[in-house]
Amino acid sequence: MMILTDAKFSDGKLNDIVMMGLRSAIGAIFIAHGVSKFGDGFVGFLTGSLGLPAEMQIPIALAELIPGILIIIGVLSRISASLISIIMVGAIFYVKGASNLTGQGGYELDLILLASSLVIIVMGPGRVSLSHIAKKIPRPLH
Repeated sequence: MMILTDAKFSDGKLNDIVMMGLRSAIGAIFIAHGVSKFGDGFVGFLTGSLGLPAEMQIPIALAELIPGILIIIGVLSRISASLISIIMVGAIFYVKGASNLTGQGGYELDLILLASSLVIIVMGPGRVSLSHIAKKIPRPLH
């Protein structure tokens, strides 16, 4: 029986590549969702199905678009992933009613986006990110 006692989860190039891939996928999905919410169809959904005012269109669209961009480039990733997590909890419980995991009105995609966002919150952006590169830039001493 083999026991792993010195497992390091975040060391290694493979983990950096995986985190970059995860951030890229989540960011691309939220950029696409954010951009699509600027259309007239989303206003109808907000006012008709959800009973929210039409003025919520822009804040909701930006709340998906901006974090999506920031997650891809690896800046403010944990804050952006936190915002996306809140959005996904709202999508699961408020929009979908948490009624069906799969099928019509299913929330399986929302759940995996929530889980992926939680991974980014816990793990951070990884070493292949703008925030990691910025940490390595030498600062002048005053």
